[in-house]
Amino acid sequence: MVDANLPQKLLRLLKPRLPEMLGVLRQFVSAESPSLEKAAADHCCAVIADEWWKRDVRVERIAQKHRGDILRVSHSSDPRHSTGQLLVLGHYDTVYATGTLAKMPFRISGGKAYGPGTFDMKAGIVQALFALQALKQSNVALQKRIVFLWTSDEEIGSEASRKLIESEARRSDAVFVLEPSFGPRGLLKTARKGVGSAELVVRGRASHAGLAPQEGINAIHELSQQIARIEAWNDLHRSLTINADLIEGGTRTNVIAERARAVLDLRALTISDMRKLERRLHALRPIHKGARLEISGGFDRPPLERKVSAALFARAKPLAKQMKVSLGECTVGGGSDGNLTGALGVPTLDGLGAVGDGAHSSHEHILVNTMPARAALLAALLANC
Repeated sequence: MVDANLPQKLLRLLKPRLPEMLGVLRQFVSAESPSLEKAAADHCCAVIADEWWKRDVRVERIAQKHRGDILRVSHSSDPRHSTGQLLVLGHYDTVYATGTLAKMPFRISGGKAYGPGTFDMKAGIVQALFALQALKQSNVALQKRIVFLWTSDEEIGSEASRKLIESEARRSDAVFVLEPSFGPRGLLKTARKGVGSAELVVRGRASHAGLAPQEGINAIHELSQQIARIEAWNDLHRSLTINADLIEGGTRTNVIAERARAVLDLRALTISDMRKLERRLHALRPIHKGARLEISGGFDRPPLERKVSAALFARAKPLAKQMKVSLGECTVGGGSDGNLTGALGVPTLDGLGAVGDGAHSSHEHILVNTMPARAALLAALLANC
């Protein structure tokens, strides 16, 4: 039986640890970890692994050929009697190239901690570290094994880590995603849009624009009309969007364009809308006689639907209330690895990481004083699931 006062006890235990939490965060942020630079990412991986090893848990470093290595950390109160698994998921890679620290070093000012990757999402990893330590110090007998999975390629689509994420999720009873929360109130993300991209290439026929325009088939004209057709598919009330955000074509002003290309951003809030949009896209046919269309791509992260998160959020809200924290929820347009686990039907709660703002920007930061409560909330959830 879990102590009904556990959330408050955890918070009291974690509040004095804030200076230590910030010290660990400084270490993590100071180890730059761009997704596309394996050597730098591997160094950060080692720094993070060292902190987890100190907590007397099992740490596995899973080698990756072209990306930073993956960390799998596991803990069981009693391995012989564990009745399931809980997965805590996050990433240590960032969008910032090596050398960014010289321009935006880690610093604390006005109750905020700044630096590349503080908010998205190294503070979340720190909070998870101290959440587990607080549970161990409180002698909480966890019913389930906890697996912490820290990946290195979320910011570039999770191609290398996806199979492992899905494998761990399938054997888990719930997934807690340490991506940043939303807004100054630290809203949890109970729904996320599915995200993808598609390429539309038009093949026409080149001809002299002045001497024989009738012999050409203008790929740019065809592409323009296809984009106008696609634009009509947007439905903001359903949070369904398709946008042409990159376009190119033609060679010279006096040559009928033989080829044109557009890259489309795809977003949908439900799996049914995602599938419908993909079907419509791949069913496109030419408007101009003789033009040919080549269509590739689609969604690579399915939506995280609220029905997959609702029960976990309902469990989190009273735990937060016991700590006098008002917990809210939201829907966001961006995707995370929580989309992958939610699509498998595994209960998934996202946005449990840091409270702050400025992800992927020069003013990225977290609100320092929120870290103990966020760590305590995660710990209480792990004890109560």
